Amino acid sequence: MDEVLNPRVKICCINNVGEAKFAIRCGASDLGFVTEMPSGPGVISLNLIANIVSSIPPAIGTFLLTSKQSINEIIKQHNYCRTNAIQIVDCLTEGSHEDLKKGLPGISIVQVIHVTGEESIDEALSVEDHVDAILLDSGNRHATVKELGGTGRAHNWNISKKIRAALKIPIFLAGGLTPENISDAIKTVRPFGVDVCSGVRANGHLDKQKCIKFFNRVYQN
Repeated sequence: MDEVLNPRVKICCINNVGEAKFAIRCGASDLGFVTEMPSGPGVISLNLIANIVSSIPPAIGTFLLTSKQSINEIIKQHNYCRTNAIQIVDCLTEGSHEDLKKGLPGISIVQVIHVTGEESIDEALSVEDHVDAILLDSGNRHATVKELGGTGRAHNWNISKKIRAALKIPIFLAGGLTPENISDAIKTVRPFGVDVCSGVRANGHLDKQKCIKFFNRVYQN
């Protein structure tokens, strides 16, 4: 994948229409909506996601974050929420990425890879041909209580850099990104897009000053 000078910015954990509109005004290209998870912030109901998504302009990417491992359950969630992308935060156990694409024609499929070590490179390569993009995040799906995102922790960006260099499809970088470290993250990895939740929030709400600072740091690269 070629280097990207100004990556897309995805604001995750959107929880109301006001946040969605504010994120778009700040410059967000994509918005993330979190369904039921074993841990982590930002979970809202399918009904609320559907209501928010219906208010968003079609040019904006809308990502449904799902921990479901059955494609039938994922399709059921999507048919209710109607986002234009699915972000799979765990591994599929019932059905394949190809089956999911057939069931959701025209919907982008994004697989999360939790960067825990060099083994994550092979994991990313194994799914490259079956998805539209990969999102590199911190977490551990093998923990007693699965960590599938929203940890607020950065991972080893040098491994993410190796993954980005090895793959032909777009890479989003997530995990502990803040206004203070986003410049270094972009310079190190050169991702297609970056994904932020807690790094632009205060007391659970999007923070105007943090958002402005984050976007300014993204665009100065």
